[in-house]
Amino acid sequence: MTDLTLSAARALLEAALGDAAARKLKPVSIVVLDARGALLACLSQDGVSLMRWKIAMGKAQAALAMGLGSRAIGVMAVDRPHFVGAVAAMADEGFVPVAGGVLIRDAQRRIVGAVGVSGDTSDNDEAIAVAGVSAAGFTPDAG
Repeated sequence: MTDLTLSAARALLEAALGDAAARKLKPVSIVVLDARGALLACLSQDGVSLMRWKIAMGKAQAALAMGLGSRAIGVMAVDRPHFVGAVAAMADEGFVPVAGGVLIRDAQRRIVGAVGVSGDTSDNDEAIAVAGVSAAGFTPDAG
């Protein structure tokens, strides 16, 4: 298995920031977690609002907790609100079932971490995450 290293997490952050800048999106916060859910990196752009890093953390945590991109968890929340609500209540670091939380998979499709982005629309947050994961040499799984 390819581990998600700090170096890879930094490359992911830089690529994601580059994508956001190229598309002239609102300021974002980006959180990168390893497969255990340990924080590897967190970055917030100038001008980002106060809670964005926590929302980004919740998106990444949700993806890891369920083994699904947070977009898919959002769909699940519509069909099974009590289940998703119960899982969210158990999550210590937050659980945000909205697009922008993307699993990071290695070449063998194993989950090696997750990235969460918050600050623009959920669709744009997810696109930033996908761009960063791809540029760092991993496979994004947005669900």
